[in-house]
Amino acid sequence: MTNTRRRLGNSPEQSLVRDPHPGSTAMTGRAPLTVLGRSEIERVLAALGEPSYRTAQLLRWVYQRGANDYAGMTDLPSSLRNVLANEMPIVLPRLAARETSSVDGTRRYLWELYDGVTVESVGLPTKERLTVCFSTQAGCAMGCSFCATGASGLKRSLGAGEMAMQVMLVGADLGRSVTNAVAMGQGEPFAAYDATLAGLRLMNDADALGIGARHLTVSTCGIVAGINRLSAEPEQFTLAVSIHSAIQTTRDHLVPAMRKQPLSELRSALQRYIAITGRRPSLEYALIGGVNDSAAELDALISFCRGLHCHVNIIPVNPTPVATLARPSGTRAREFASALTRSGTEASVRIERGADIEAACGQLTQRRAADR
Repeated sequence: MTNTRRRLGNSPEQSLVRDPHPGSTAMTGRAPLTVLGRSEIERVLAALGEPSYRTAQLLRWVYQRGANDYAGMTDLPSSLRNVLANEMPIVLPRLAARETSSVDGTRRYLWELYDGVTVESVGLPTKERLTVCFSTQAGCAMGCSFCATGASGLKRSLGAGEMAMQVMLVGADLGRSVTNAVAMGQGEPFAAYDATLAGLRLMNDADALGIGARHLTVSTCGIVAGINRLSAEPEQFTLAVSIHSAIQTTRDHLVPAMRKQPLSELRSALQRYIAITGRRPSLEYALIGGVNDSAAELDALISFCRGLHCHVNIIPVNPTPVATLARPSGTRAREFASALTRSGTEASVRIERGADIEAACGQLTQRRAADR
């Protein structure tokens, strides 16, 4: 991939039409292949009278060989290629901006999608791994008080292919195989549950990106219905829940969209998830000076976690242009983690990456910046 600013499909006629169920990715019209999940591609091909194996062929061409049109897909009949170019065009996200951290090599990407909507993702390379933080929505409707992403509201949810495309293109830009992907970018994944699961399955699909299910994580503000649904899914995708406070009034202030889903219901959902799946969820806790870093807040968090097989990530709050929040003292995050560990709950302080380019937790705002 290059940083060429050429648009693929200058005037897309495709329309993204969703069914009445929140988060559905049902498409009508000529939606790009690069928006769709596997089952949606299968339906288009079935309607054209094509055998099911054509889906695997298309996925391998796009996600493994990086094809950006049908012309070179020589194992498909030329007549079918012509039909697909009209019925299910390939429109890759355009790289609108990219920044690289001078501190740790983190890269922040701004992508322009086929309909002009922009969305961000982050590449987090280390010596052993490449993790991609991808978005499930353009913008966000959750309104968390410490997060800049929702300041401009929600534009739309993404299709499964648009999620997988972010992961594929970041890996191509960094010239490495992606080992892990996390739905921790813009948006609330469970507000678009069906699309998010289809996106994760595309990343896991051996014909597409082939990332192991345990290396794919979905992060939610705590939508109980989504946690319950994930518990019943056959794949071993991992779960992270943004809790931020175990005191109801504090959490209501920090995560206002979750006011109608009390902490007691969230804890019950986590208990069910652990009992059904045998997997350990992570709890994300953005530590804010003078807001949720008191002794009472720590005691409440310890009580909430007691008896839960979970891991707590303590995240010192990052600066954003939409909120003036104080970072905790230099030792407070470690004190939280140590107290949780002593109480029997595994905890750690997240290593901050990409803050110098506004790519850290809560900082993604679809901001355009010079490519560097």
